[in-house]
Amino acid sequence: MNSKQLIPRILASRIKDQITNSNKVVVVYGARQTGKTTLIREILARLPYKCMSVNADQRKYLDVLSSRDVRKLRSLVGDYELLFIDEAQRIPEVGINLKIIHDEIPDIRLVVTGSSSLDLASKISEPLTGRKSVFTLYPISCQELNGIKTPFEISEMLEEMMVFGSYPEVITHASATEKTRILDEIGNSFLYRDIFDLLGIRNRDKLSDLLRFLAFQVGSEVSLNELASSLTMNRMTVEQYLSILEETFIIFKLRGFNRNLRKEISKMNKYYFYDNGIRNYVINNFNPVTMRNDAGQLWENFLMAERLRFLSASGQLPGRWFWRTYTGSELDYIEESGGTLSAWEFKWNKKKLRPPKTWIQEYGSPVALINRENFLGFVGL
Repeated sequence: MNSKQLIPRILASRIKDQITNSNKVVVVYGARQTGKTTLIREILARLPYKCMSVNADQRKYLDVLSSRDVRKLRSLVGDYELLFIDEAQRIPEVGINLKIIHDEIPDIRLVVTGSSSLDLASKISEPLTGRKSVFTLYPISCQELNGIKTPFEISEMLEEMMVFGSYPEVITHASATEKTRILDEIGNSFLYRDIFDLLGIRNRDKLSDLLRFLAFQVGSEVSLNELASSLTMNRMTVEQYLSILEETFIIFKLRGFNRNLRKEISKMNKYYFYDNGIRNYVINNFNPVTMRNDAGQLWENFLMAERLRFLSASGQLPGRWFWRTYTGSELDYIEESGGTLSAWEFKWNKKKLRPPKTWIQEYGSPVALINRENFLGFVGL
């Protein structure tokens, strides 16, 4: 794929409509390098507003944007019609100041991005109550690839995406060597940056060990007590680290489905990575799928992340779980929407599935098998 080829982002039209038709502050979250800045700049280039772009890493803007002084804020925005603040979590008091701009300079539109929902949300949540619209940008989805690739071509890219993921810069390079280099750069430069620099965590080794543990446990329930014991950390610290990893868009969790407390396991969660490439970076393994013993885990993580992107892009908010009983019956993934349950099993190679009798007896919901031959419908194509 040509590294200069622009992949259309599904969120673009929704964000554009929000900027154009609402006076709310538009907030775009997402991990570093997922394309937030590129997306916003592409949108703004097509809008008829005089725009001012501010990178919060540049210190010259920090004093004004953290001043709470409406005169200073007016002097900054001048006669601009739209103010775009990139990586806004780096600005102290950014929420209060955005509120002042929104309320006192109502003619200007505001767009901000942040790579840490934990850090930025804590600064803007209360000041911007009722004044913001929030979007989350993930790595490139199969739906988005469908804007420039045929379903056949996407299927041909499947094993590559399972190994290297789909960060924009990664997916637009053809060379495995170049993809590995980019992921190393993302990992070394950005993966821990927000966590350590912004959130004050000092023990990098413990956090690295935690990430490796989660990477090897993809698709399995995770015991917090076992984590704490293995990492020689207290449970409260483990919970704090897991929360931070979720809020910085590295991992997400899936809870156990439970309607019958005596039979079904629900106390432990499963954890998945938002991107397979980051998962493989964490364990330092970019070998092809055919040379690996974790193909099933790669497949499950890929499908879970893709499904999340599809649901988010389409504005769907179903209940989402895995299912397992104490007797060993299990299903990889459950959704509930409008009171209707849907269930899936993920198998890389299998073509036939025998649904658990317990599930059929208890819920009567059919179970679908998702394999490499039929995955496109599951991810929104």
